Amino acid sequence: MAVSANRLELLQIADAVAREKVIDRQIVLTAMEDAIAKAARSRYGTETEVHAEINPRTGELRLSRYLHVVERVENPAIEIALPDAQRFNPAAQVGDTIADTLPPFDFGRIAAQSAKQVIVQKVREAERDRQYDEYKDRIGEIVNGAVKRAEYGNVIVDLGRGEGIVRRDELIPREAFRPGDRIRAYVYDVRREQRGPQIFLSRTHPQFMARLFAQEVPEIYDGIIEVKAVARDPGSRAKIAVISRDSSIDPVGACVGMRGSRVQAVVGELQGEKIDIIPWSPDVATFIVNALQPAEVAKVVLDEDAERIEVVVPDDQLSLAIGRRGQNVRLASQLTGWDIDILTEAEESERRQKEFLERTTIFMEALDVDEVVGQLLASEGFRSVEEIAYVEVAELATIEGFDEETAAEIQARAQDYLARIEAEFDARRVELGVADELKEVEGVTTPMLVKLGENDVKTVDDLAGCATDDLVGWTERKGSETTRHAGFLDGIEISREEAEAMIMNARVKAGWIEALPEPAEEAAEA
Repeated sequence: MAVSANRLELLQIADAVAREKVIDRQIVLTAMEDAIAKAARSRYGTETEVHAEINPRTGELRLSRYLHVVERVENPAIEIALPDAQRFNPAAQVGDTIADTLPPFDFGRIAAQSAKQVIVQKVREAERDRQYDEYKDRIGEIVNGAVKRAEYGNVIVDLGRGEGIVRRDELIPREAFRPGDRIRAYVYDVRREQRGPQIFLSRTHPQFMARLFAQEVPEIYDGIIEVKAVARDPGSRAKIAVISRDSSIDPVGACVGMRGSRVQAVVGELQGEKIDIIPWSPDVATFIVNALQPAEVAKVVLDEDAERIEVVVPDDQLSLAIGRRGQNVRLASQLTGWDIDILTEAEESERRQKEFLERTTIFMEALDVDEVVGQLLASEGFRSVEEIAYVEVAELATIEGFDEETAAEIQARAQDYLARIEAEFDARRVELGVADELKEVEGVTTPMLVKLGENDVKTVDDLAGCATDDLVGWTERKGSETTRHAGFLDGIEISREEAEAMIMNARVKAGWIEALPEPAEEAAEA
């Protein structure tokens, strides 16, 4: 079949646009069909259901309008009577659709302009979809591009088949790029937006440094060495924790490279950012000690519930451990995920002595014993009267100078003291008007009831309506400052998990929700 010049030109245009925009040829042909159909509707009437079809092999254009078969015609533009329809197709029935071929026509100037806009819009949408589909799977990769322009401190990057943006706060401090400069950045987000897909790039993201090491260190790329954590103060200093899956390969040495060649390549890309390469350890204390390098650590005390660690350093190592403007300890905290408190050996000794005296005084007053007995209990590691009240009598009897009778007497005094304090708290609870039923909520203690009553939480419904932050408060960090907002139970040791459980128990008791089955019950049902 012969192909006319116009038909050939139509296919050539579709091929050229598809190649230029890197989209499917059929998408361009479909856009052309929609554009021609829109132009035809401007001639035959906007209500007319005009359809255009371009043969992808020959370029032949076929125009037709769809008419719905009805018994009585009310709108001739879209409907056709059954007898007329049966002249086109003898098998036509009411409810069918008949395709009526339309003759070719010459586009007017306005119709041609409208068709062009439709094609441009459809091609642009297809290009945006292609860009989004291509880059949404590249989140977490490093891309190379050329700086296109700078706008209000943000850098627009030409990625070849897309355009990315490096916001001002995602650039390393004091670095400047000019149009035409080559740039490497980390793809941390890709979003669909009104103006098309937005590819967000970063040079300050911690994973940018991790990916740079993967490019420079073959062992990381091959998975022999794993980057476990990264913390950065962009442009100044960074810490990276690594571990080797092969005991014969030193992870730190591999990342440093021969004469520091590998790490220097990363430092050069990061504008001279100093990098501490740290061996990762599954033991939290060891890992934190490593993270505080180059400072030496004398002792660590872990509080796993609060995810805090107390680090004791020699007096001459304090400034090194903290770092300039707290940089070293801040990066170590980010790297490990633990809050780190640093004390000198002198400060730690002074604090321990103070705690020892405080506990001795508490035991002397609560148990009505002399200073020697109070000191003996404190030196044995007892931290509260509750511990003494509920420990095995045999364990108390092992303290030097104690016998079974003395141990039993001290424990009885501890239990009497706790009962007296409990009665005082309960009386205060009643005075505040806190309902008895609130005592039955699992996890709630009498001192908690007093605290809740002082904050107008007096019924089960009141407690059920609380949020976790209401009970334990919340912490806000701004820069290097940390602000704590106290909750209703401030001063009582309670974790967020315990507070959440307490609120859920109150909601069950109040009838707001159904009780969850116990694990044992679930297993039995299974």
